[in-house]
Formats: sequence, structure tokens, C-alpha cells
Amino acid sequence: MTIFAVYKKLEIMRKRILVTGGAGFIGSHLCERLLNEGHEVFCLDNFFTGNKDNIIPLLKNPYFELVRHDITMPYFVEIDEIYNLACPASPIHYQYDPIQTIKASILGSINVLGIAKRTGATVLQASTSEVYGDPQVHPQVEGYWGNVNPIGLRSCYDEGKRCAETLFMDYHRREGVKVKIIRIFNTYGPNMHPQDGRVVSNFIVQALQGKDLTIYGTGRQTRSFQYVTDLIEGMVRMMERTGDDFTGPVNLGNPGEFTMIELAEKILQLTGSKSKIVFMPLPSDDPTQRKPDISLAKEKLDWKPLVALEDGLRETIAYFRRMDRFNRMDFDMNFGTTVLHVRSCFEGKTEETVADTVKRVANIQS
Repeated sequence: MTIFAVYKKLEIMRKRILVTGGAGFIGSHLCERLLNEGHEVFCLDNFFTGNKDNIIPLLKNPYFELVRHDITMPYFVEIDEIYNLACPASPIHYQYDPIQTIKASILGSINVLGIAKRTGATVLQASTSEVYGDPQVHPQVEGYWGNVNPIGLRSCYDEGKRCAETLFMDYHRREGVKVKIIRIFNTYGPNMHPQDGRVVSNFIVQALQGKDLTIYGTGRQTRSFQYVTDLIEGMVRMMERTGDDFTGPVNLGNPGEFTMIELAEKILQLTGSKSKIVFMPLPSDDPTQRKPDISLAKEKLDWKPLVALEDGLRETIAYFRRMDRFNRMDFDMNFGTTVLHVRSCFEGKTEETVADTVKRVANIQS
């Protein structure tokens, strides 16, 4: 085969893929994976929680295009596939402006579904294990409808994601839009923001700074942690290896289950930190247990997580150690964030207002 023939074949195979929320923790890894597979990637982000640092290495790729845009507003593009990740996902961020959070889920879904309807693209919705709420079924299977508080502090995220799933299925049934739904369980890895309020990043930053590791509640509540590369593999398989008649939802998570105490002790061991563990009251609506049943993912995607918790934590700890800004920022981990970061995200708010908000929602064990 000639070089020209190879080039033409690659052009035919190359897809135009839109990733909303593409500058975020998970989105940036997905963009990199899709570029490595030879696709043209449109990264759309309003940088409310996304971080340009995550995608700077991708900007030199001629097939990567960065678009600053809020997905709650209509957007027009000719596209083959869409991965919809646009929504604040950590409690600190999604509880800061709950109305905007639910708009991102609902209006954002309507807009990406409109693009898919017009272009014939397949669209994947990044839903969440939060649709199960504080589950009364353990482990959680896709057929479980959940136990969610519709009027609580977390409801803007939980119910927004549940409504988004409804929209996806209604567009599929009524308009024939090709949709895929995945439910993402707790995920960690490089490109996490050190102040996002998630338990893994909180514990690592606290340990590296010699601060007390803050556990809310008894520490016996459980979570299942998957490394980000495992999640990305599952997302791509859901998009590429299933037919149009299979919509999901499919759980993507690591069924290994750990208590908050076990996670804290593991991070102290891996960092060599002398920090202590302290306990604080449990926030409202914080789930007591989370563990995915991934039987459907194994069956339909031939997928299972491969990275052990200790191995993934080593990579994540190394990432935080490498961060240039890590030594330049004045952390207050009792708040779970810094005024410096929050000021950049929430322009026009006073530092006092931001601090009050962060005090209320910081460090929820998500």
C-alpha cells in the first residue's frame, strides 16, 4: 500500500468527536486518548471547573481544537460522536451554584442531543453513581432505581443527572437519536484538582502537607475507587463496541470496596506522612456505601478495571508532587479549597461569600 493510500485510509477512519467538559479531570484524559487513536477532537469547556493546564500538552496537536463555550447555550458543529461530560462533579463546585449545576445537566443534555439529532452523531452521557443516592441495594445494579433525596444539598447534581438520563432515553425513543449512558463511580488519577473536595485528592494533599486527614462520620462508610485510565477504556468501549440498539446504562467502576479509614491509612503509608486522622460530623445525604455491580460491563464491553488501588494511588501521589503550583498555593484544607482558586472560578463574588460557601460543603466524602 502506498503512503498516499495509507493517508486516505486514515482520513476515512478519523472521526470528528466533540468532548464537552474536555478540559476537566476525566475529559482531558479522554481527549488525549481520542487524539492518540487518530481522531479530530473538539474540546468544549467554559472553565468553570475545567483547567487549561490539563490540555496544554494537547494544543500542539493539529487535530485538537479548544472551544471556550458554556454548554447551557446552544452550540453548532458538524460531528460524528459526542461525549457529554460537562457538569461540575465535586460537591464544592456543584453546591456553590446549584441552579447552574442543574442547568448544565438538563440544558446541556438538550443541546448535545440537539446536535446529535441534527448530525446523526452518537452521543454518550457521562452519568454518575449518584443516581443511586444512598443505596438500599448493595452492590448497585443498573436496574436499581435509587434512593435519592430530591430536595437536599446534593440534589442539584443527583437529580440533574437522573433527569439527563431521562432526556437521553426520550430522545432515543421519540427522535431516534443514537445514545449511550454510563454511570461513573468514584474515579481518581492525575489531572485532579488539589482543591476539588474529593476524598482522594483531599487526603493526598493533606498528607503531603503534613495536615490532619479529615474523615467525616465514623470512617466506616465505603467507596469504590477506579483509576482514570480504566474509566476511559470503558467509555471508549461503550461508544465503539456496542450497537445502536444498546443504550445502557452501564456501571463503570471498580468493585473493590474500601472504608474511608482504609483509604486514609493507605495514603499515609504511600506518602510516608506523619499526619493524623481526625473525625468530623457526617454531612447530610452523604451515602454510607458505594460499590458497582459491573456484570453488564463485563458482558457487553468485555471490560473490567485493571489498575489496583495502591498502584493508582502511587501515580496520583506522584502527580501531586510534580505540580508546580502545589508549592505556590496557600492551602486551607479545613475549607477544602483556596480563595485564590475560588476567586478565579467565581468572579464577582467576595472572598467572604466564597469562604462561607466552602465551609458549608467542603470535604464531603465523595
